[in-house]
Amino acid sequence: MNKKKRIVIALGGNALGNTLPEQMAAVKVTSKAIVDLIEEGCEVVVTHGNGPQVGMINNAMIALTHEDAQQPNTPLSVCVAMSQAYIGYDLQNALREELFTDIPVATMITQVRVNEDDPAFNNPSKPIGKFFNEEQAKMMEEKYGYIMKEDAGRGYRRVVASPKPQEIVEIGTIRNMVNAGELVIACGGGGIPVTLQGN
Repeated sequence: MNKKKRIVIALGGNALGNTLPEQMAAVKVTSKAIVDLIEEGCEVVVTHGNGPQVGMINNAMIALTHEDAQQPNTPLSVCVAMSQAYIGYDLQNALREELFTDIPVATMITQVRVNEDDPAFNNPSKPIGKFFNEEQAKMMEEKYGYIMKEDAGRGYRRVVASPKPQEIVEIGTIRNMVNAGELVIACGGGGIPVTLQGN
């Protein structure tokens, strides 16, 4: 018996649109191509970027702090987890609509271990969220401690660290799911960065 070819499909966060309707339309198109590969006999694992989406979620959480002074600002790690679920939910639904067979489809909220001494923490470079003018950017820096950088003449965006991944925390579970014939969506946005504390 021939072993199925296993492939990883990486979807760019920008290709998924900037709004919920745009994302829903984009994943429908993408899901057709993914299902074509499955029908050709491939095992597929899906991952995706999340730059616009995690920025949108982060901005929504900031808006909540304006409405309720008792509400603390939401850590970026939690926003990444929310983005994995938000994108994964739409992908799951679109893939299930396209699949002719009853293949289980699941999103794995994924953490990735990074080195706490990674130099990327000293030089954040990954832009997330929407563009701001210079005055707004300065306010974001002062109020929230964000690092804002000018982005290609289009305005200022928040930049965050993008440390090198050392280990996918849930890799065993992801492998088990894929080996069981499931279609897995994992490591969205590069994963939620975590560091190892203790042994």
